[in-house]
Amino acid sequence: MLEIYNLTKSFGEKRAVDDVSFTVNAGELCAFIGHNGAGKTTTIKCIAGILGFDQGTIRVNGLSVEDFPLEVKRTIAYIPDNPDLYDFMTGMRFLNFIADVFGVEESVRKERIDKYASALELTEEELGTPISAYSHGMKQKLAVISAFLHDPKFILLDEPFVGLDPKASHTLKDLMRDFCRAGGAILFSTHILEVAEKLCDKVAIIKEGRLVRFGSMDEVKGDSSLEDIFLDLEERND
Repeated sequence: MLEIYNLTKSFGEKRAVDDVSFTVNAGELCAFIGHNGAGKTTTIKCIAGILGFDQGTIRVNGLSVEDFPLEVKRTIAYIPDNPDLYDFMTGMRFLNFIADVFGVEESVRKERIDKYASALELTEEELGTPISAYSHGMKQKLAVISAFLHDPKFILLDEPFVGLDPKASHTLKDLMRDFCRAGGAILFSTHILEVAEKLCDKVAIIKEGRLVRFGSMDEVKGDSSLEDIFLDLEERND
């Protein structure tokens, strides 16, 4: 579903992503782990087609993000770490706008909005409220609903649990698992090892722009050479 080969991205003289390669298959939920500034967000933005890159190849569902940008965007959903929504719109108007962009039929969009809004406990009244009045958690919920609206094949999430209450976080984890069980694939960034350990099939660990380990959590946790990285992440989460 996702193939990354030798991805390199620099900002001036700083190499933010340095020769990164890994794959995420259909049905897999993969965590992208690293502390702030490690290169997670830059990599995700390159996959989403928001940032260009200097070297390498990225393919989603067999299509190059450089050669087929619109086709790739039709098959993916991306939720940034701080959703930048249209504050002048109501929540419902925003969801209908997203559905219009992706050509989702009226009956289908209503069913999906009802399903995900109910699961995340975003009420009809709240959906009728301007987004400018939303808390960060409500904006995150709205972004999650918008991501599932067009039935994507692959979902990118950048620190998706930040700002969500425990119940909403649990619901999102269930939605992510169900999505992958149905044949989709997810890559999500986090700096919290515990979340990845409980949720994921695969783990990619990045440090200072370089991929230092990729595999199952058991494989990664069993690698004694990564003890310093795990300790560093645990200390940052204390």
